[in-house]
Amino acid sequence: MTTPTPPARSKSNRGFAVMDLAKQREIASKGGKAAHAQGRAHEFTAEEARAAGRKGGESVSRDREHMAAIGREGGRARGRNRTLQAASDANDANDETRTAAE
Repeated sequence: MTTPTPPARSKSNRGFAVMDLAKQREIASKGGKAAHAQGRAHEFTAEEARAAGRKGGESVSRDREHMAAIGREGGRARGRNRTLQAASDANDANDETRTAAE
């Protein structure tokens, strides 16, 4: 999983705005743990999570241009992977041939 790049910093010079990201995460983590310990944090059930995922998927899939871009990138990645795998297989075959000849 990749970590998203942080948004551009605003010009405010106080509070979270001046803290480094690690410190912000530390404070947020403590808040989340405290909320769970107090029973105030909402934990999704499997059904709620499915419904949320379905709703998000429906929302994203309405943007046909975006969906086309996702599919196009997936096709390119698959093609790259096949090319790399074929090259790797060819190298393995060459290595086996050299080993057998020795």
